[in-house]
Amino acid sequence: MEIEEKRLAGAANRAVYQRNYRRARDRALVRLAHVYPDTYKQLLEMERKADEVEGKKWIDLTGNAMPTLGIRVRAKGDRDKTPTKTNANEGNNGGQA
Repeated sequence: MEIEEKRLAGAANRAVYQRNYRRARDRALVRLAHVYPDTYKQLLEMERKADEVEGKKWIDLTGNAMPTLGIRVRAKGDRDKTPTKTNANEGNNGGQA
């Protein structure tokens, strides 16, 4: 039983590490999207086209073919203010990745 417990503990640790990494990566992407909204949109469009060439479709949870982008660009004087969340995937969404 001890080997199985170690295996389960290792799997749980890896799952926590992966979740935390994905959350940190998503937060960084949101920050970059706020700082460089035009570049972000261009890169996203390039990725979408590359996926479509490979036959992959982009859909969101509601079944829309292309997700809507909720990007809020900050004004120069509003760096200290907390950004308004405009996308359900931003930030800590109830502990979900």
